[in-house]
This record gives sequence, C-alpha cells and structure tokens, in this order.
Amino acid sequence: MHDRIRPAISGPRAGSSDGRYAPLMSSNGRPILALDVDGVISLFGFDGPLDETPGRFHLIDGVAHCIPDEAGARLARLAEAYELVWATGWEDRANDRLPLILGLEQELPYLTFGGRARFGTAHWKVSAIDEYAGDRPVAWIDDSLDPTCHSWAKKRSAPTLLVPAEPDVGLTDAHVETLLSWAAEVSDAD
Repeated sequence: MHDRIRPAISGPRAGSSDGRYAPLMSSNGRPILALDVDGVISLFGFDGPLDETPGRFHLIDGVAHCIPDEAGARLARLAEAYELVWATGWEDRANDRLPLILGLEQELPYLTFGGRARFGTAHWKVSAIDEYAGDRPVAWIDDSLDPTCHSWAKKRSAPTLLVPAEPDVGLTDAHVETLLSWAAEVSDAD
C-alpha cells in the first residue's frame, strides 16, 4: 500500500425529502464513494515552478484550479465499482464544470451542508454523508479527515473506509487500487 494512504476501516442512503440531495443514481448494489474536490481533484499547496505543476489549470468561477489530467480516468475506473457522490463544500457547483473537465458521462449526486463548510477540517460533512449512506457501505476520500471523521467511521455498523489524500497530490493510482480492492471485498461479503 502506498505510504501516504492509511485508510481507516470500520464496521445510513436515501435522498432526503428536505431537498438536501440531488436525485439518487441507481446504485446497482455498489458501495458509495464520497468525493471531496479541493485536495483530491483540485490540487493545492504544491511547491516548485508553475511549469512543473501536477496538473493543468482550469478557471472555475474565476478561480484557477489545478486538476491532473489523470483524475478523470481514475474516477471512471472507480465509477465501475462505486456510486460516486460529491462530498465537497462546492455542493451543486461541483457539477457546473467538473464533469466536463474530468470527462464524466454525467453529473454526480451531491451533498449539501447548510453553510457548515469549514476549510481545513471535514467533520462538518459527517452527518450528510451518514444520512446519504444509510446502512450501505461507504468509502470517503478527503484531504482533511479529522478525529471526528475517524470516530464516526469506527461507530458505523456498515463497512466504512476513510482514505486520506494529500492536497498537493490528490487522487492517485494507489488510492484507486485501494478503493477498488475494498469495494470488491464488501461486495463479496454480501
């Protein structure tokens, strides 16, 4: 396993009637993968000259985002095993440009957080992910997983995998392999 990946594993899915979620995609029995954007898809904090960045820059809502060319292909591989859902402070805005940039076939469902977003932590995402996931297995990749996230994962009765990302590296092939292996394990357990 890649030395930067230290998943936390432990042992609630339905759209909310209050409109907090986009319509659900058909799950076909797949686990959920909650995807952060900043630090997973859009990278930051890298050193070095601009001609050596880990991706190309894309202007989104007037802000430059460094998105690796490989990110879309990695997500496409994960979409074969997971129901992908945006778990980002971008909320519905993640579907504005990211599907096109990443070459996704369609927009993804997204979670909303009622203004609770706080940069540098991820605990404010827990209740929305928990409600969306219900009793289904869920993996979550984020660059800001904190003790609250790990505590939640340990308490869930459904299989749960937390995958930390480095904001200057984002989603890697090693993450994809770890996530695909875990999805196969939880699917075999059913």
